[in-house]
Amino acid sequence: MEPDRKTVRVTIFHQSYSLTVDGDPAEVEALAQSVDNLMTEIAQRGGNVDANRIAVLTSLHLADRLRSIERELAELKARVDSKSRQFSLLLDKATNI
Repeated sequence: MEPDRKTVRVTIFHQSYSLTVDGDPAEVEALAQSVDNLMTEIAQRGGNVDANRIAVLTSLHLADRLRSIERELAELKARVDSKSRQFSLLLDKATNI
């Protein structure tokens, strides 16, 4: 079955894009707004910098953010695994009494 596809028009750093999306267009609009805000912030800090450089700096910023979140997720998974093992041992002890 073909997913429900919609065309969404967004503006990122003064450029308009028409995107075909599956699902909720509001999510794509919110993501585009977030990228636009970040690019604008980087441009204001960087002064007179071209759009390509701002896009690359924005990509690096987002990649850094992603890596941090992936590390946090890995740490949380490790903690959950550890706690699961502890609870499993406690359950084994409780059922063997």
